[in-house]
Amino acid sequence: MSIWQAIILAIVEGITEFLPVSSTGHMIIASSFMGISHLEFTKMFTVNIQFGAILSVLVLYWKRFFQTTDFYFKLFVAFLPAAIIGFLLNDFIDAMLENVVVVAVSLLVGGIILIFIDRIANDNTREREISYFDALKIGFFQCIAMIPGVSRSASTIIGGMLQGLSRKQAAEFSFFLAVPTMAAAGGYKLLKTYDTIQAEDIKILLIGNLVAFVVAMLAIKFFISFLTKYGFKVFGYYRIILGLILLGLLASGYKLDIV
Repeated sequence: MSIWQAIILAIVEGITEFLPVSSTGHMIIASSFMGISHLEFTKMFTVNIQFGAILSVLVLYWKRFFQTTDFYFKLFVAFLPAAIIGFLLNDFIDAMLENVVVVAVSLLVGGIILIFIDRIANDNTREREISYFDALKIGFFQCIAMIPGVSRSASTIIGGMLQGLSRKQAAEFSFFLAVPTMAAAGGYKLLKTYDTIQAEDIKILLIGNLVAFVVAMLAIKFFISFLTKYGFKVFGYYRIILGLILLGLLASGYKLDIV
């Protein structure tokens, strides 16, 4: 992977990490089009640069992270399902990261769900206290996003709205939950592959995380404003169109497999 390829992937990550369109799915697609070999470092890179994106949450919402201990316990409860299931299914998840068909189908199905979610979960303008049981259920919704193309952001926001949270409150809780989730995922990947990392790889990782951090800060500000006003439909239509394009390319024999 060259530095320019890493920068492109980091831009894709920064834009899509907090949008309900699947950052992992978009990075798999981008890697396929750029012909990036899906080596262990590539897999680790696509997970690790998400850490740069979540740092933007700490910067933008730093005051919210100095709350009562109750806030941290609820984040921990929401984080537990992904931590346990992700650890147990790590190899299976890795295998799915190489399958563009899974991404295409997930984008398509997820897009259809997003179009109807505003009708299913009526938006509440009043915010309420998130209970521990709410947090646990949102945590299980997050586990659905282990399928590439589903979108961690979409699954957790939808999970929150189905518990009666407002769009804004559900989105912000999704951002907060991304911090322990992606930090754990990135750290675990780094520990598994650290002995194979070269000096040039460290440089690529640092640049990728920096770019993802800057781009994600802009994306978060845009997303909160857009979601509050317009809901999920636009993202749903985008996912459906992209999923159909990918399935069409694959059906026509176009090679999109990770090499």
